[in-house]
Amino acid sequence: MVDEVPFVDITIDDEMISEAVNVLESGRLVKGPECEALENAFADLCSTDHAIGVSNGTAALLLSMKALDINPRDQVFVPGHTYFATVSPVLELGADPVFVDVDPDRYTMDPELLKDAIDEATNPEAIVVTHMHGQPAEMDAILEIADEYGLTVIEDAAQAHRAIYDGQPVGSFGDVGCFSFYPTKNMTVGGDGGMITTDDPELAAEARALRNHGRDESGKHTHLGLNYRLDEVKAAIGREQLTRLPDWIQARREAASQYNERLQDIKEVILPETYPQSKHVYHHYPVLVPASERAGFRTHLDEHRIGTGIHYEEAVHQHKAVRDRVKNTTLPVAEDICARTVSLPMHPQLSEPEVKYVCNRVGGYFQ
Repeated sequence: MVDEVPFVDITIDDEMISEAVNVLESGRLVKGPECEALENAFADLCSTDHAIGVSNGTAALLLSMKALDINPRDQVFVPGHTYFATVSPVLELGADPVFVDVDPDRYTMDPELLKDAIDEATNPEAIVVTHMHGQPAEMDAILEIADEYGLTVIEDAAQAHRAIYDGQPVGSFGDVGCFSFYPTKNMTVGGDGGMITTDDPELAAEARALRNHGRDESGKHTHLGLNYRLDEVKAAIGREQLTRLPDWIQARREAASQYNERLQDIKEVILPETYPQSKHVYHHYPVLVPASERAGFRTHLDEHRIGTGIHYEEAVHQHKAVRDRVKNTTLPVAEDICARTVSLPMHPQLSEPEVKYVCNRVGGYFQ
């Protein structure tokens, strides 16, 4: 009998622990074969020529922007609905984020609004597109706009490992892709970690130097870089997790399909959309409920020991650290989504009885 459903369930099993112990016993803890093996496997996953392991997903974004030579006062177009880390590297580099509202169904950057924003810009440089919740953005339209205006494209794929758009894996569309291995992501490294993907050999070489104090392959410090390396223990865990990722993604999709079937007739609950050209990987399963009902709805689920999350409580342009850097920004779709979102439990271990229990409690609140 189900009486509790956790929001997430992080998997670190005996095989992963064994791989970590092997690294510790080897004494080779940084800059070794485990990181290289994970990079090679991840490049294969994304169908890219290069993958560069880094210390976390935010570092992947920051180093990518530095390698792409984003400078102060450059304008970087970012989605209004995303995690703060999509925008913080832009601010760290002194560039100016230009927020673009999102599609109300896909929750990713709206290409038409992106084009309008670029037309009004004075110093456009780059586009950062987030594959939100594991849902691929409309990359064909976004790349067409980027080509028209000569802008670089950074994919924030932190939530979208193994997501597919039009038959192609995310992280392979733009000039660079950025992934996170934070413990709640679809695959992890047993802590913080990240990955940069690209087909550009010069960009890859620069990112490798920037993650290691700016040292190039000859050992000379040719760039101003810091330490953003991915260590060997985490890489070993990540390499093992990567072998499980296809099964985990399939389990997420099956759980999402069960949610879709059981919740489709509750008119107060708006479910995630699916699209024929996309393969969603369901890092989150977000639903929209009336804003006035959200607090009571979450309390109701909590009373029945069902974990929930909000992704995210505020649109990114509304955070205090950002407000002073943007002028009169209003993004009605992103703001509405943030006011109404509740993320239901989603992880590979989620069973059909657990999904049924959650859906019965959701229906019990709105009936």
